[in-house]
Amino acid sequence: MLPLYISLFLVAVFAGFFGALVGIGGGIIIVPALTLIYHIPIHHAIAASIVSVIATSIAGALSYVDQEITNVRLGMFLEIATTTGALVGAFVSVLMHGWVLSLIFGALILYMAIVSFRTRGSDDKMIADGSFKSIDADNISRKMDLKGSYHDEAAGKVVDYHATKAVEGSVVASLAGIGSGLLGIGGGVIKVAAMNSMMNVPMKVSVATSKFMIGVTAATSAIVYLLAGAVNLYIVGPVALGTMLGATISSSVMNKLHSKVIKIIFFVIMVYLGYNMVANGLLQGLAIKIPQLM
Repeated sequence: MLPLYISLFLVAVFAGFFGALVGIGGGIIIVPALTLIYHIPIHHAIAASIVSVIATSIAGALSYVDQEITNVRLGMFLEIATTTGALVGAFVSVLMHGWVLSLIFGALILYMAIVSFRTRGSDDKMIADGSFKSIDADNISRKMDLKGSYHDEAAGKVVDYHATKAVEGSVVASLAGIGSGLLGIGGGVIKVAAMNSMMNVPMKVSVATSKFMIGVTAATSAIVYLLAGAVNLYIVGPVALGTMLGATISSSVMNKLHSKVIKIIFFVIMVYLGYNMVANGLLQGLAIKIPQLM
């Protein structure tokens, strides 16, 4: 049997790899693994997950920036909405049961998963015929200069694109902030889907930009957990190192894959997350209602 630290390290490598590959935090893998397999208290697991998000962001996001895939301007624009959403979430939590929010966000993620799967081949087609550049941006997106370009290694060409629907994207990004703050879900899941399916941003740029954004958000949360004494260095150490290694490997692989492959992996992760949120919401809702009927 593997020593605990090595086992944690290997799980974190796996989480970091897929987290950087699809632009989300590895928390959807790390938190269940730490709590269910290693029986680590949930608060320590979440704290380790948040630190690992920072680690994957440092390793993955910097690499994507170096490869000039990340749209930093778009990321900072949406990050304002995400932060605002997190603040709004504090007030919403007082007015609405957690199980209701879980059902709403679970349904939203499942819907986005379906949209992502149905459009799984569209990115490669649009890259081939240059459609990303031909779509006109709205006035706000144009004034914000939310356009960009990157070299797609799988397609072997430079891809130009014009991001659009800045207002709609901001609304969805704020929802991601609410969900991330209240329910502990990876806001990157929602932001990647919004940028790609709604804002005319290529999948690889969406992944890279999301990875850049989630590190900023997680850094704030990590400070809170550190002050609360929930950061266990014996857990965080191997988890952070593992996620950094996984993210480093992933960031060198992502641009070599076709967007269709990334979208299929993204779809599987979204279905898993959405299903668990809906199931947990239903179970919590029934647990509240059954005693009221008795």
